[in-house]
Amino acid sequence: MLDAVVVGAGPNGLTAAVELARRGFSVALFEARDTVGGGARTEELTLPGFRHDPCSAAHPLGINSPAFRAMPLERYGLEWLHADLPMAHPFPDGTAAVLSRSVAETAASFGPRDAGAYRRLVEPFLPKWDTLARDFMSLPLTALPRDPVTLARFGMVGLPPSSWLIRRFRDERARTLFAGLVGHVMAPLSGFATGAIGLVFALAAHARGWPVARGGSQSVSDALAAYLKDLGGTIHTDYEVKRLDDLPPARAYVFDTSPAALARIAGLGRYYEGYRYGPGVFKVDYALDGPVPWTAKEAHSTTTVQIGASSTEIDTALRAASRQGRAPERPFMITVQPSVVDPTRAPDGKHVFWAYGHVPNGWTGDLTDALERQLERFAPGFRDRVLARATAGPPELAARNANYVGGDIGTGAVSGLQIMLRPKLSLFPYGTPHPAVFICSQATPPGPGVHGMSGHNAAKAVWRRLRQQDR
Repeated sequence: MLDAVVVGAGPNGLTAAVELARRGFSVALFEARDTVGGGARTEELTLPGFRHDPCSAAHPLGINSPAFRAMPLERYGLEWLHADLPMAHPFPDGTAAVLSRSVAETAASFGPRDAGAYRRLVEPFLPKWDTLARDFMSLPLTALPRDPVTLARFGMVGLPPSSWLIRRFRDERARTLFAGLVGHVMAPLSGFATGAIGLVFALAAHARGWPVARGGSQSVSDALAAYLKDLGGTIHTDYEVKRLDDLPPARAYVFDTSPAALARIAGLGRYYEGYRYGPGVFKVDYALDGPVPWTAKEAHSTTTVQIGASSTEIDTALRAASRQGRAPERPFMITVQPSVVDPTRAPDGKHVFWAYGHVPNGWTGDLTDALERQLERFAPGFRDRVLARATAGPPELAARNANYVGGDIGTGAVSGLQIMLRPKLSLFPYGTPHPAVFICSQATPPGPGVHGMSGHNAAKAVWRRLRQQDR
C-alpha cells in the first residue's frame, strides 16, 4: 500500500507529491493528460518554432514561493529570466507607469503627487517580505505566523476593498496600475480583501521581480516532476481517474482538481455545492513577425504589460464579466511577451505574445476583435505584426484543463469570503468528510497562481494525518 496517491499533475499536485516524498512517504502521481503541467505548460499553439504558454506565463508568485524556494529546482533546469522592468502599464498618451524592482523608480513613474503615498504603502512591508509571504500564503492555520504583528498590519491595509486603498493616490496613474494588479485575479475593485491582492503583487515584484521561465512555464512543471522522480515518486500520465477505485490502495488521496471533480470521484455528494466559480477568460496566443509596437517605451523593456486606460475602465470591465454577465466592450487585458528575454521561444527575429481579457463564466462568444482594438490603442500597427493566432474561450480552456470550470482559470471565484476561506468556510480547508481524501488545488488557500503553496499546505495536513496513524 502506498502512503499517498496524488491526482492531477499541476503545480500544486506536483508540489504536494514532492513535499510528501521529501519526508519519506511513498507517493504515486496520476495525470489525465499525456504530460505534467496543469496550468504551467508550454506548447506550439500557432506555428512551428513558436512556443506558447496556454495558461500561466509570468511568475511573480513562483519566484517568491516559500515552497519553491525550499526546493533545488534550479538543479532540474528551472531558470528565471528577468526583463529590465517587471511590469509596465501604458496609457493612451504614450506614457507609462511601471512596477520596478526599485520602489523609488516605481513611485517616480506615478508622478510627484503620489510618489510619497506609494512609498509609505509598500516600504513598511518590504524588509519583512519573506516572512510576510510565508505567513500570508500559509493561511489559514497550517502554520503559526512567524511575525503576527506584521501580518496583522498587512491585514489592516489589505482586507478593505482595493477601491478604498487606491484613494490614497491623487492621480490616475497610480490608481490605474494598482487596479490592474487586482485584475490579475478577476476580482472587482470593490471586493473584500482585494487591496491585499494588489499589494502582494507589488511587493513580490519589488522583492524578486516578475520573471518568466526559460523555455516556457513547462520548465516549472518539468523541474518539479524530475525532483519528484529523484525522491522515489512515480508519475503516471494518460491516466484518467473517474472514481477512487481506479487508483491503487493508499493511506491518503490528494486531489489537485476542482471541488466538483473531487466530489464526483470520491463520492462526496453535494459537499461542495455552494462553491462558486468566477468569470472566465478569452485568451489569444500570437506568433508575431517582430516585437509589439508599443507607443510607450517602457513597455518594450518588460515581459508583462497591463492594458487598461484608467482605473474606472478596468473596474467597468471586471464588473461586466463578473457581475453583469456580459463581455466588456473595452476589456482589461493582461499580456505577456516572453520572447523579449527568452530567444528560445520563437525563431530569430520573431516573437510570441500572450493576451487575455475577462468574460462571463461559460461565455461562448469571440472576443478577438475587442482585444485587438484595445491593443491598437496602445500599440498602433499591432495587427500588421500578426503571423498567426490561436484563440481559446471558456469552452476551449475547460476542455484543455478540467479544473477551469466555465473558463475560470482561478478554479473558483476570488470574491467575498471565498477569497480566503475556500473551498468551504473552514479553518482546515484541505481535508474532506472522507478521512483519507484531501484537496490541494488552487481552489484552496492561498488561491490562484503558480506557486505550489496550496499543494504545500495540503501536504502538511496529509503528513500530520499519516504520522498520527503511525503513532
